[in-house]
Amino acid sequence: MSRDLSGLTPRERAERSLITTYRKALWTPFVAAIKRYELVGAGDRIAVCVSGGKDSMLLAKLFQELHRHSEVPFELAFLCMDPGYRAADRALIEHDAALLGIPLTFFETDVFAEAARRGASPCYPCARMRRGHLYKQAQALGCNKIALGHHFSDVVETTLIALFYGSQLQAMPPKLHSSHYPGMQLIRPLYRVHEEDILRWQRYNGLTFLRYACPLTAGVCGGGKRQEVKELLRALRKQNPNVEKSIFNAIHAVCLDTFPGYNSRGVEHSFLEDFAQEP
Repeated sequence: MSRDLSGLTPRERAERSLITTYRKALWTPFVAAIKRYELVGAGDRIAVCVSGGKDSMLLAKLFQELHRHSEVPFELAFLCMDPGYRAADRALIEHDAALLGIPLTFFETDVFAEAARRGASPCYPCARMRRGHLYKQAQALGCNKIALGHHFSDVVETTLIALFYGSQLQAMPPKLHSSHYPGMQLIRPLYRVHEEDILRWQRYNGLTFLRYACPLTAGVCGGGKRQEVKELLRALRKQNPNVEKSIFNAIHAVCLDTFPGYNSRGVEHSFLEDFAQEP
């Protein structure tokens, strides 16, 4: 049955599509992650961190929808850190936020400039600085959690990048405690949402979001090792359409008894610790 969307504003169309056309692809897995990983609790004040990209903009809209319908009382703040955006990039974020009805609170930092002084590999220190600023600002606003827009595809790709290039069986958890800001948590409510479905929602609503804003890696972000893994997964899907689902399910059912070693809370362990005690 077709739905008449004529006469709707861009905001109304985007909101309507979340619970109609894209209910199964976006709304349902978002709510499923909230419940399964216990990401939102009564009394929470959550800072939804918006970078201007498709993922964080969708996250903001999903949280607005959840806030309207949830029986669990919680509050929201929508944060956007300007790390040194070009004027056109900042203007696009402001335009999209106004178009979609997202009440962003902007704050300025010099993260891009500071990262540029770190040398040839600025991405890691940039990410750490950005997160630190977000925690600090969120805490100042009375928030106890920050929400980031990492999705299912990020989780799978990060797992493979760690394995192939970092010699680690390491995943991206759906939530974690801050080690430097006591009482603060980071949550990833898009944990079960596929990137392809986010792109479909964006195209369906005719939206244009910020892509590569970093002046240091313009044209490079989205490439490198992550792009290699994306292409590998694309090739593997031709033979096994469920390959990403298998990887995702695997990180939820790790069998430590089969590993010769593992690291827990910064402490390395060997299978030999328990082997001598077995019959």
